[in-house]
Amino acid sequence: MTSRSLSPFDRLLSDVQRALETVHGAPPAQRANPAADVPDVVLDEPERRHAAGLMRINHVGEVCAQALYMGQAAVARDPGTREHLLDAAQEETDHLAWCADRLVELDSRPSLLNPVWYAGSYAIGVLAGLRGDGWNLGFVVETERQVEAHIDHHLDTLPAADARSRAILQVMKADEARHADHAESAGARRLPAPVPGVMAAASNLMKAVAYRV
Repeated sequence: MTSRSLSPFDRLLSDVQRALETVHGAPPAQRANPAADVPDVVLDEPERRHAAGLMRINHVGEVCAQALYMGQAAVARDPGTREHLLDAAQEETDHLAWCADRLVELDSRPSLLNPVWYAGSYAIGVLAGLRGDGWNLGFVVETERQVEAHIDHHLDTLPAADARSRAILQVMKADEARHADHAESAGARRLPAPVPGVMAAASNLMKAVAYRV
């Protein structure tokens, strides 16, 4: 049986469905939750709120990653680049599901601004992709390196007893590093100096807002 080639309209519908699932649904993970066998403990209220704020930031980060990759893939010129982006997006779906599970366990919720985060990140992904596949992959590298750095910070500031969140973040960090390494080996170009700084400033704003809202 031959597979049907998707038209631009088919791809648009697929992207819309993916966006709705990411923002409003609960896309299933393909891999087991790294915290599945880690005993849970009862955190005191300030610790619970802090852990929930950090995991909400990470959940928003995965919403943004989904949108970035889907926006970049929508305009990628090389099929290999597009496949790389979609493969990375699938692993980010695992992260999204794991963070959502942990938020429920912490008696909390995702960010109320997820539709805004998704729309903005998708637009940025399209703009990055239109610059060409080398810049497209360079954007992946810089994004993943910055995500690694903020996960490191969260690992340092999580409540010591919150081993379940820690187990999730450790696997996420390893995945992000692998995505960056793969993008570099696929021909990523180094982004011009102002761009990483702008990306970091936008990320810091997102984290400050998502921690609470």
